[in-house]
Amino acid sequence: MIQPAIKTTLVGEYYFSKKSREVDALKKEGKTIIDLSIGSPDLPPPVSAVNALNEAALLPDIHGYQPSRGSLLLRESISKWYADIYSVKLDPESNVLPMLGSKEGVYFLTAAFTNPGDSVLIPDPGYPAYSSAAKLNGTRIIKYNLSFGDNWQPDFDELESLADASVKLMWVNYPHMPTGALPQAETLRKLIDFAKRKNILLCYDNPYSLIMTDKAVSIMQFEGASDVCVELNSLSKVFNMAGWRTGMLIGNKEFVGAVLSVKSNVDSGMFMAVQRASAVALKETPDWYIKLNDTYTQRKLSALKLVQNLGSDAPLDSAGLFLWAKLPSGYDGDGLINKFLYERGVLITPGYIFGKNGESFFRVSLCAPKEKIEKAVELSVGLI
Repeated sequence: MIQPAIKTTLVGEYYFSKKSREVDALKKEGKTIIDLSIGSPDLPPPVSAVNALNEAALLPDIHGYQPSRGSLLLRESISKWYADIYSVKLDPESNVLPMLGSKEGVYFLTAAFTNPGDSVLIPDPGYPAYSSAAKLNGTRIIKYNLSFGDNWQPDFDELESLADASVKLMWVNYPHMPTGALPQAETLRKLIDFAKRKNILLCYDNPYSLIMTDKAVSIMQFEGASDVCVELNSLSKVFNMAGWRTGMLIGNKEFVGAVLSVKSNVDSGMFMAVQRASAVALKETPDWYIKLNDTYTQRKLSALKLVQNLGSDAPLDSAGLFLWAKLPSGYDGDGLINKFLYERGVLITPGYIFGKNGESFFRVSLCAPKEKIEKAVELSVGLI
C-alpha cells in the first residue's frame, strides 16, 4: 500500500477543520449554532476594493499568470501604506513581497531559512501554523514560554538558554494571538539585540496591529531591525479580506530574495484583480480604522459579559479579534467547549490548541454580529 509521507502524520488535521464537522452534524439535526471560535472577519471589505475587483475582473488582459513578486502597483501601495501607518520607509523594488496571505509566508520563511535538523523558536502559546510549517520542513521545534504573569512577554533568560547554534529562526507575534497582548518597545529592542547576537532571523507576524490598538507598531520602526528581521502583514483582518488571500512580507533585499526563490517555485502569482483591489484597500482613510474598531469595541463589551457568565474575566485593553480568559474552576478546555456547544449551541475555542501554556484558558472570537454575541451571552447564563 502506498503510504503518505511521515510529515503528514506530524501535523494532522487542523483543529477548526475537525470541529467544523461536529458543527455541521449538529446543524443537520436542526440545531442553531453560534460560532465564536475562529477569527474570520464577518464584516465586508471596503466598497472601494470590491468595486476595483469587479472592474478589473472584466478586463480582458489580466487573467494570465502573474509574477510571483507581485505587481509594481501593489508593491508601491504596500510601501506607501507602511510609510503612512508605521512611518517605515520601504523600497518597493527590493523590500516588499506580496503574499497569498501571511500564512503562506510562515511556510515559505521556514523553508527558505532552515535546513532539516535546524531549529526554530516558537512562542507557547502561539499560532499553530508556526509549528506546522516547522514539522513539514523537518525543522526542530523549540518552544519558548509566554505567561500570564509576564503579560505574555518572553523571558530573555530562558531565550538565552534555548538559543543554541541550531536555531536559525524565531517567531514573534504582537499584538499576540491568541492572548491579545500588546507589543512593548523594550521587548522588541531586546529581541532585535538577541537576534543579532545569536545570528537568528526574527520573523515578526503582525496582522493585528490596527485592530483594537491605539498605535500601530512595526518591528521595522526600531533601529537595527532590517539587519535581522522580516515582517509579515495581511489585509485579512484589518480590511476584512481573509478569503481574498492577500498579504505581504517586508524585509531587506537578501531576505526577500530568499523567500521569493521558494515562492516562485510554488505559486504563479496573485490574480491581478485582487492585486488592484488590494492596492485600493490600502488607500483607506483613518475613518475606516475608526469605524472598524468602534464595531469591535461594542462586540468586545458584549463578549466580556459572556466570559463573566462563564465564571471568568478578560482584559479590555487587549488587541485583536478575541477575548482570552482563564477556564472556570473544575473545567478543562474540551469540557467547557463541548458543554457550551452541545448544551447551548455556542462554539468557542480551547486554549490548549495554541500550546501547553494555553491549557488553562479559552478564547472567544469577536467575528460575529453583536446580536449573535448577545444571544450567546443569554445562552451562557447558568451554564456553569
